[in-house]
Amino acid sequence: MGKLIPIILALVGLGGGIGAGIVLRPPPEDTALDNPCGEMEDPNAPHAEEDHDEDAEPEEEPAYDYVKLNNQFVVPVVQEGRVSSLVVLSLSIEVPTGQSEMIYEREPKLRDAFLRVMFDHANAGGFDGAFTNSSQMDVLRRALREVAQKTVGPTASDVLILDIVRQDA
Repeated sequence: MGKLIPIILALVGLGGGIGAGIVLRPPPEDTALDNPCGEMEDPNAPHAEEDHDEDAEPEEEPAYDYVKLNNQFVVPVVQEGRVSSLVVLSLSIEVPTGQSEMIYEREPKLRDAFLRVMFDHANAGGFDGAFTNSSQMDVLRRALREVAQKTVGPTASDVLILDIVRQDA
């Protein structure tokens, strides 16, 4: 009798596991098993004429280059008169194809303008707490895009934040 109890417990555990697996399995996917080749066209059905305009050219979106600024931005976060953390960011600027060189020529002026925006953002508490939530990041992105467009004109269509890290002291 002593050797029979572990076997019974093992069988009950195995049965419970199988039962739970059956009950908790996900519903089967809705796949068409009737015809593995897909839907067949009825040869007797009337064919609908497709409207093809031979002269229409497909609309192409303008091509963009992404100019990655050479160095990262380091922004100190000051609380109670001391640096409580550092925020490190990497940025890229979206420009029309062929305009990358103009961004590199104006990079010092852009970096200065971006740092001013980031310092203001840090002083307003933008890098405190959950600084990566979408509303905080949208405020920063919008301010960076506006200052980029003021600095280099409409050539800068967007500013992308590639990396952002906060190092607390």
